[in-house]
Amino acid sequence: MSILASDEALFRNCLLAFYLIGPLTYISLQFLSAPYGKHSRPGWGPTIPPALAWFLMESPSVWLPISIFPSGRHAADRKALILMCPFVIHYFHRTCIYPLRLYLHGGGAGFPVSMAAAAFCFNLLNGYLQGRWVSHYKSDYANDGLFWARFVVGLAVFVWGMRINIWADRVLVGLKRQGGGYKVPRGGWFELVSCPNYLGEVLEWAGWAVMNWSWVGFGFLLYTCANLVPRARSNHKWYLDKFGEDYPKARKAIFPYLY
Repeated sequence: MSILASDEALFRNCLLAFYLIGPLTYISLQFLSAPYGKHSRPGWGPTIPPALAWFLMESPSVWLPISIFPSGRHAADRKALILMCPFVIHYFHRTCIYPLRLYLHGGGAGFPVSMAAAAFCFNLLNGYLQGRWVSHYKSDYANDGLFWARFVVGLAVFVWGMRINIWADRVLVGLKRQGGGYKVPRGGWFELVSCPNYLGEVLEWAGWAVMNWSWVGFGFLLYTCANLVPRARSNHKWYLDKFGEDYPKARKAIFPYLY
């Protein structure tokens, strides 16, 4: 088998695995909450500081696309380079800036190594698929007459979501800095949903799916929803159980006025 055929087979198999992981993740999260953050609990093996965990497990989404991009047939195409930027920018923030903020403000409970390892493997898969599609397997950019229209619309949604995500993370980290245990987050999007940080991520990858316009981008959006919607529901229930009557009853879990 030639190198090209071998790579095509690897890409197809990874894409198939991508679409299998989403439903399995959604089903498993109906029965348990991933044991980090508010849901930290013993029994999941050794832990490491959260800041280190986030740095290590998110990093493949930065260095892997950057590493494989030059070998793609679109590596010198301006459109391909521009398209890849939002993905890498998001994960640069998640790999470097967000962990630094956690470290400076105390970090919180330990993060299970098992969970970090699972996330690392997923990000290897996702980083490869997104980077390889944009740099190599996407159809010729020159013949894509709707590229800029989709990119502008998708980028607007992506930036909107990233702003919400970063803002919400800052609010939550700021509450940790105050000490005294968990508090009810207030203001802005927190008046509508318990997890605007997750809402922001869903919007980001919805925008990315529009920009990318492929089964690869759409698959990542589906996985994001399969992972974060159950997590948001668990967080919402946790807030209600902990704060009772003091927690705003009008808030939804992740989607304003809906869910």
